[in-house]
Amino acid sequence: MKHQTASEDNSRSGQSHGNMSATSESGFKSSSDEFNHKRKADSPARNLDHVAIREQKAVNRSKLLVALFLFLAACATAAVTYLFVEQQERNDFEDKFRSQSDEIVAVTKQKTDQLFNALNSFSISVASEAKATDQAWPFVTISDWSRKALALGELIGVPGATMAFCPVVKPADIGQWTSHTMEDAPKIYQDAIDTEGFNMTIAELMSKTTPLIFQYDMETYSLVPSQDTALPVWQSYPFAIDPTTQRTYTNIDLMAFKQFSDIFFLTNATLNTTIGFSEILIEEGGGSSLPIVSSQIMQPIFDTTDTRAEDREMVGGVWLTMEWTKYFESFFTDETDSITLVLVNSCPTYNLNNEETFREEEVTVVSYEINGQEATYLGEYDAHDPQYDALEVTSILVDLDIESSSIPSGQCIPKLSLHLYPTEQFEETFHTAKRFLYTGVIIAIFVFTSFVFLLYDYFVGRRQRKVMDRIIMQDQLVANVFPTAIRNRLYDGMGKSGRPGGNFVDGFDNDYEADKVTNGAPMADLFPNTTIIFTDISGFTAWSSAREPQQVFTLLETIYAAFDRVAYRHNVFKVETVGDSYVAATGVPEPMKEHAVTACKFARDCLKKMKEITLKLEVSLGPDTSDLELRIGIHSGQVTAGVLRGERSRFQLFGDTMNTAARMESTGRANCIQITAATADLLKEGGFENMIIPRAEKTFVKGKGEMQTYWLRSTNSKRVRAMDTAHRIESTISEEETADSSFSASDRADDLFDMNGVDSMNKTQRLVEWNVEVLMSLLQQIVISRGGSRKSIKPLEVAESNIRSGQTILEEFVPIIHLKRLDNDSVDPRQSPSAIPIGDDVKSELRSFLTNIAQMYTDGNPFHNFEHASHVTASVKKLLKRIVHVEPGNGLTQPNASSEVNMVDLAGHSYGITSDPLTQFAVVFAAIIHDVDHPGVPNTQLVRENTRNALVYKKSVAEQNSVELAWEMLMQDEYRELRACIYQTEEGLKRFRQLVVNTVMATDIVDKELQELRKARWETAFSDASNLRSDEDSEDRKATIVIEHLIQASDVVHTMQHWHIYKSWNEKFFHECYKAYKSGRADVDPSINWYTGEIGFFDFYVIPLAKKLDDCGVFGVSSHEYLNYATANRDEWVRDGEELVKQFLEKYKDKSEGGK
Repeated sequence: MKHQTASEDNSRSGQSHGNMSATSESGFKSSSDEFNHKRKADSPARNLDHVAIREQKAVNRSKLLVALFLFLAACATAAVTYLFVEQQERNDFEDKFRSQSDEIVAVTKQKTDQLFNALNSFSISVASEAKATDQAWPFVTISDWSRKALALGELIGVPGATMAFCPVVKPADIGQWTSHTMEDAPKIYQDAIDTEGFNMTIAELMSKTTPLIFQYDMETYSLVPSQDTALPVWQSYPFAIDPTTQRTYTNIDLMAFKQFSDIFFLTNATLNTTIGFSEILIEEGGGSSLPIVSSQIMQPIFDTTDTRAEDREMVGGVWLTMEWTKYFESFFTDETDSITLVLVNSCPTYNLNNEETFREEEVTVVSYEINGQEATYLGEYDAHDPQYDALEVTSILVDLDIESSSIPSGQCIPKLSLHLYPTEQFEETFHTAKRFLYTGVIIAIFVFTSFVFLLYDYFVGRRQRKVMDRIIMQDQLVANVFPTAIRNRLYDGMGKSGRPGGNFVDGFDNDYEADKVTNGAPMADLFPNTTIIFTDISGFTAWSSAREPQQVFTLLETIYAAFDRVAYRHNVFKVETVGDSYVAATGVPEPMKEHAVTACKFARDCLKKMKEITLKLEVSLGPDTSDLELRIGIHSGQVTAGVLRGERSRFQLFGDTMNTAARMESTGRANCIQITAATADLLKEGGFENMIIPRAEKTFVKGKGEMQTYWLRSTNSKRVRAMDTAHRIESTISEEETADSSFSASDRADDLFDMNGVDSMNKTQRLVEWNVEVLMSLLQQIVISRGGSRKSIKPLEVAESNIRSGQTILEEFVPIIHLKRLDNDSVDPRQSPSAIPIGDDVKSELRSFLTNIAQMYTDGNPFHNFEHASHVTASVKKLLKRIVHVEPGNGLTQPNASSEVNMVDLAGHSYGITSDPLTQFAVVFAAIIHDVDHPGVPNTQLVRENTRNALVYKKSVAEQNSVELAWEMLMQDEYRELRACIYQTEEGLKRFRQLVVNTVMATDIVDKELQELRKARWETAFSDASNLRSDEDSEDRKATIVIEHLIQASDVVHTMQHWHIYKSWNEKFFHECYKAYKSGRADVDPSINWYTGEIGFFDFYVIPLAKKLDDCGVFGVSSHEYLNYATANRDEWVRDGEELVKQFLEKYKDKSEGGK
């Protein structure tokens, strides 16, 4: 039967210790000079130099033409782009200006129309009121004047406007006006006081009132009675006092002012609303003055409400004075950009600051700059920028449409127009960097293209060398996978197949058509002088069965990476890895003179490296990791090696040598290197006879019969005399041959191998470090769940001291522990496990605590020791993790699934066990301490012996004692920071204590009364009626009983793991029981009923317990795994148990007698 292997990796490159032979016996040459000559002669790249020279000129010409074309195209494109973007910005600017101008015109016309319509309506209402109240003109007083004027101002929306009602008083009525004033003036003043809140009495205002219609003598500023037709101010809004004369404006004749009289004459002649302009300078601080441009609008009031009647007569008017700045600001928006607004009036503007003549200004043009809602007066001139004349937007605001012949001579017909122009500031907002950016991009493209051409030129210049370098690199890569002769034949085959160039390795990684695979002769050679190394990890299958997949791969990757480095150092060819087996070879694919010596050195270093790695990994991968050992088999002989063509072709080894080397490994011993006589002879020839020791008895090899094999030792003759070593090893091996197959390889390691340099940390220390990491990860989740806070434990000192309240530990046991609930707003403790670091002080205290706990375990106990506690902890950790990842049938995810798990749903599925990290911490904590100070005998024996603890506790003696000692240790002052990290409230302290008590008490599986109570509670929790309930008590009852069964299963987890693990721990437990029997602390020899007792233990405890774990649906696939292993172990125990008990008894009986 042939053994086949396939090489997946080659972990070495270089020469083999300088001892490689010039040629192999197969006839293919290995001389590097000859190989290089052949490669140069036969390589597909041999014509690349000629091709490069021939194509260089054409490439240069094409390069220059393309560069010139790109340069010209870049210049033209840049210019066109710049002009196009500039014109686009101009178009956007003009479109925006027109849009805003049209909006300004529309709003202004609307407001102006609204103004004139409102004034017309108001004048009609005044005429209507006069008629309705039988008031004769001009002796009319408008009721509620202030309120009506205020409403009118709000309607027209002109801030700061002043209004006045002025009746037309003819000369014949002037005499009666005085009495009218005295009668109705109090009414006017009362209205001003009531509506405007004017701060004077009527009497005071009457004292400041001139009862007759008057004008001012501008030289003496004295009152002059009016004699001709007058236009007195009768009612005004807002009401004011003349600051110069300290008299009211009542009865002042507006006909004395030219700007008013002209408007009156025009209004009276046309019977239409008339508008005029005036300017006045308002003094400001610092000697400066602010020009205010206003308009006076007069709305005629007729003696009839019919404003179109032919015989209507103007009997009064409503005067409105407004500032244009405030007028514009009342309706412009923030979206208006910088625009020049020019108002043009066909009539002159009156300069009110010219006190001598009130003469007219010859220019009637005013300009404003509009920026958002702000209107800035620029001056009494056209201030627009002439460059924007073509963009002018014009609109007529006021046009009375009156014939000039219908007005008095010398009067002007007002016509108000609006002119809008953009400003440079407006246009600049559209001047972006796009034109320069786009042009720059064009230039950058040209520069980049030029740079690319330079690179191209550089790479073209190096093309021949690059191609040759690639071929050389390819040859080196392929040389690591295929022998030289095979590689050259593959090259030739590829050239003849017509396949396009390409990478050699790529060609053999691709799929081939079936009819092309066998073209040509098979590519294989005979290697007559090789040594094959097979390694296997002893105990790996059992170890991996109790680990998570990530832990298994962590172990294999770490070990194999170390072996790869050793192989590289010794020039050993890595053939393949299959599971936990590592296969390597020397003398192939390159012949090697001292292939056997090199193989043995490699095996020796791998053995040493394996021990170092497992010792270090035990800290992170948990108990039993350091028990893993390497078993190595070596054989020397000829092999057939070649490429078996087809999919995934690779270099493979065939032949009897492979089978024999594999048999050396499988029949060897853990932590030993077994070699055949062929390999031993080669070592002797090389002068290394001191490295080998004959095996005491011949080894039976399948297919070959009995063979004389040898052990390889790692020291040389200078350190240990061969004769003494051979005698010691022979006696040791003979003893092993007759002992049980579960012998301890570590007992032989000191004899066979020099393990100097491995980690000095002992097994207990490594287990302590592993437990520290487990508990630290749970502490991290506790801290995260409460937002990272950590308070002093001092306020809880009283609660800590009173936690027991005089009860025994067992009396503290409760059937229901109320767990902490989780809602959607709670912090997910699984998120960012390192986001909130825990101080080194906590970790240091935890390490100290666990070190003391480990020392409190009884050293002489083969079973109930700290290693057992760590084994239980590993199971608890695994089951708790499986709670988080449960089966799809329950709606949650499997381990490593990409979908997220809702924590509230998860908490409900696990009956709240996952709600609080403190719960998980307490269960793991209880697993570590549950057998502290265990005496190595059951509780019944302690009660029978009337020990001090038995007298105190009566029942569950060992369990209560463990809790007592561990809790007292935890409460010491040196662990203050650790306790503050575990709990911060009295409620948390009590819940932690209760969880620890319940969990440890559950490990007493012998007490029948407790077992019956626990069984009844399980039935109550998981009965059909209970499953229909979802109240907190029901959920907490389920959680409590599940936690107890979790620790029970973990306490006997060896019965639910791989057969080798079960057998090992079963032997330890037998040893402990037999030791108690021999010391007089047990009445019955355990070997008598051990076989049947284990069957009953499986039938009545282990398998039912595993089924309960499966039935509760909390632990996912782990519950199936535990049940399957328990069933398989029972069957194997039924088959082999009796023989194993005999071996146990013989082994420990001899030891006991020897001790005597």
